[in-house]
Amino acid sequence: MALLQKPAPPATGALATARLLRTAGGGRYALAVLVDALGAGLLRPFLLLYGVGVLGIGIGTAGLALSAGMLAGLAAVPLTGRWIDRGARSRPVAATLLVRAAGVGVLLAADGPVGYTAAAVLLGIGSQTWPTAHAAVVAALTEGRTRDAALAAGRSLRNAGLGAGALVATAATAGGTGALRTLALLTAVACLAAAALAWSLRLSVPAAEPGRRRILRRTGAGHGTGTGTGTGTGLLGLANLPYAFCFDVLEVALPALLVTTLHVSPAWSSGIFVGNTVLVITTQLAVVLWAGRRSRRSVLAASGLVLAFSYLGFWAAGALGGAAGAAGIAAVAVLYTAGEILYTGTGTALVVAAAPPGQLGRALARWELSSGLGRAVAPAALTALLTAGPATLWATLATATTLGAALVLRHGPPDVNRWPSRSTPNR
Repeated sequence: MALLQKPAPPATGALATARLLRTAGGGRYALAVLVDALGAGLLRPFLLLYGVGVLGIGIGTAGLALSAGMLAGLAAVPLTGRWIDRGARSRPVAATLLVRAAGVGVLLAADGPVGYTAAAVLLGIGSQTWPTAHAAVVAALTEGRTRDAALAAGRSLRNAGLGAGALVATAATAGGTGALRTLALLTAVACLAAAALAWSLRLSVPAAEPGRRRILRRTGAGHGTGTGTGTGTGLLGLANLPYAFCFDVLEVALPALLVTTLHVSPAWSSGIFVGNTVLVITTQLAVVLWAGRRSRRSVLAASGLVLAFSYLGFWAAGALGGAAGAAGIAAVAVLYTAGEILYTGTGTALVVAAAPPGQLGRALARWELSSGLGRAVAPAALTALLTAGPATLWATLATATTLGAALVLRHGPPDVNRWPSRSTPNR
């Protein structure tokens, strides 16, 4: 049975994280998130190299296998949402980790493209269903704006783990085939350990009967996390599509632009990526707490405008050319990072807060499907737009993201839950 925490505003990021850890089972779950992040950070950098270097698969075949895995993962997201709506919380999280551990096991046993593809499918399912399951657990452990802070703290913890795991993986890949196999084994062990920690929570919530769900949806009463409508959260998913391109702007568009158009060293894109990661880890929780005195919907819309302005900034900076253009892009990347932090800090939180009673899982699934679809389409779309020219790329992104922000602001679900102002005494 979930224990709800009173939504008093945390004074500092450390206090917000501590409150999550002190919530029933929160310490074990936070450790599970960290262990999972380390495992995922170990896996991501070398999965393609494992197929090419250890199994001798062509890079094109390996890439297709990884894409197939991510698409299979998207197909599993709605099933995860329905499982959550039946009351499950910690079990879906444990299942995502167990599926990933199984995927690594298949990878270790693989000797060709078939085994590698099977491993990629399992890993894709585990990776794509994780965000939905994770958000549902946090929603069960906390409530209100404290839930927003807990989601942000979990993201910061996960980003730190991903970064640490990636550094270890980058160092280990120089060790050849043996090091890659050892890295895969460590990843499987990390996933199993995290699954055991998540399973130990035994966290669930009561599920309403089908007839009662219809009544709750009409009245907005009863057990649930929000008072929104299915239409509102559905429109959020549509608006989220252009927002979701922002991640591949950092990982695909900027590196390609810097190297192929500005003809500068790849070290520029590496430096921008590291700077973005550090800013996200160190400031996201503080930004979410600051934004807590404003409606989630308005902050999410504002994040789209900030991202759109950053795209126009990249366009203007790139026009300088050479090292001057690269330096300008690095400076604009700070504005881009601010937009990303606002977006990731309020998007899932708004979906959770506005989900109709008894439909949290399906609302989260729609949101994650739109994110996954956006990220699946982004590499091909961004490279095609860049081929047409930087002006086409940045103008299209700025326009699409601005339209998404307008859709959020005008048609997003209602949201009025805020932290009390400093002058309002806590009760």
